[in-house]
This record gives sequence, structure tokens and C-alpha cells, in this order.
Amino acid sequence: IKKQQQDVLGFLEANKIEFEEKDIAANEENRKWMRENVPEDSRPASGNPLPPRLFNDSRYLGDYEAFFEARENNAVYAFLGLTAPPGSKVGEHLPPPEP
Repeated sequence: IKKQQQDVLGFLEANKIEFEEKDIAANEENRKWMRENVPEDSRPASGNPLPPRLFNDSRYLGDYEAFFEARENNAVYAFLGLTAPPGSKVGEHLPPPEP
């Protein structure tokens, strides 16, 4: 989990993307907020959703796997709901959903 968190944070920092990190280990309110805001269909079959989970305000974006896939497809800005800066190597468009 820590490696995935560092991977996400490192990418956001390297690309100067503003973010707010919420610690769910030390803050029960943050933990409760995350659990309530992860959609039912994105939760594990048993137990609670584990970090890292990405949100744009309160809109759930996905977990680490979804972030990693968007990064591999050069679609992180679209994944995050942001406009890519001009000349960015990280594209603006997500590929069409698979059938």
C-alpha cells in the first residue's frame, strides 16, 4: 500500500498537480469519509476499501489499478478530471471503454 501511495504522490508532485492527501490511518473521520464515498461496485467483496483511492473533490475516480492503467495509457489528466497542460506528454483522453 505504501509503495502505491508513494507512486501516486510522486507522479502528482512531479507533474505539479495540486492534491490533498488524507491520512485514513490516523484520522477516523477521513477513514469514514473514504468508506462512504467509494461506490458500492468499487468495494471489495469483503472488508473495507484499501488505499490509495483517488477522488476529485467527492467524486470517486478509482483505485491504484485504475490510476496505473490511466498512466500507462497517457490518460492521467482525463482520469483525474483535469485538462492536460499544453504540450504535456500525459494525454487528455481516455481510451474508449472495453465492451
